[in-house]
Amino acid sequence: MALSIHSEIVGVRPREMGSCYTARMDAVRTEAGTKRKKTRAGAPSQAFPGVPISHWSHSSLMAYLRNPLAWYKRYVEKVYDTPSNPSSIVGRAGHIALQHFYSGIGKDGAVELGLEYLRNVPDFDVNFGKARTRREKEKKRETMEREYLQAVQFYLERPPRHTVVAVEARGIANVEGLPLPLKAISDLVVESRLERGSLDVIDHKFVDAFSPTRAEKTLFVMQALFNYYTVREQFGRPVRRFIIHECKKRRSADGSSQMRRYSIDYAKCGEAFAVFHRLLNDATADLAQRRVFLPNPSDMFEGENSFDIYRLELIDTRGTP
Repeated sequence: MALSIHSEIVGVRPREMGSCYTARMDAVRTEAGTKRKKTRAGAPSQAFPGVPISHWSHSSLMAYLRNPLAWYKRYVEKVYDTPSNPSSIVGRAGHIALQHFYSGIGKDGAVELGLEYLRNVPDFDVNFGKARTRREKEKKRETMEREYLQAVQFYLERPPRHTVVAVEARGIANVEGLPLPLKAISDLVVESRLERGSLDVIDHKFVDAFSPTRAEKTLFVMQALFNYYTVREQFGRPVRRFIIHECKKRRSADGSSQMRRYSIDYAKCGEAFAVFHRLLNDATADLAQRRVFLPNPSDMFEGENSFDIYRLELIDTRGTP
């Protein structure tokens, strides 16, 4: 996604957004017969009768676009029974370690708390893949622990220094021009070194390989915009950058750095903001009019599970537009 246009579009009025307000969105507003209202988290939107959620988050939006039935199961029915893959559990343990480290706990203590989380994840919450026997699962867990310890030690060898304002900042923002509030969690909110008085958002990612497109990766940009609005509303200060620290879990064969840093400057994201608004409006309009939530068997994360749900009719997938 190109990031070349200035950010005057941030906070613009709906009519100024042009294509962000489509005829479909206008039809939904007319049917609702009311302006957007602030809703409590977890409750269906009262402003849009056909919308079964109270807000969008980055993970929710991406899941809806990828696999509507898997999205419906998790975000509407609130069923969280899909096991996580080992890589995501290792990443979560790493996040917990860094959360405690930047909250003031020493390195050893932070590492131990992340390890405690990893060890406490029950077997039924882990997708062991081809590992079936007890011994095979034990070996997989040993591998997960080694990966975690190696990755977090890579990060903490020379941890980035920040003037921390908040750790794990959870926020909800009502944004002019968007039909539903936005929700996001920011790993760190820090004082910006680029612009005095502004804030930067720090995001940690533990990965198997570095992102080839770096800061221009669409997933990063979409996530950054969710965090922009929630941090701006929560702290009432300008937000300048979204900074991603990628830590590669396996040691580089060529001895190169295990860490990479990418920066998304919101002042250069005008086009991205416009697309973001249009996507959220179109997704909400689509959701309000959706009659059936279909599975996506090609989804590499939840394709099989979503199709099993559809085949066995385990969830009523028909919406009420």
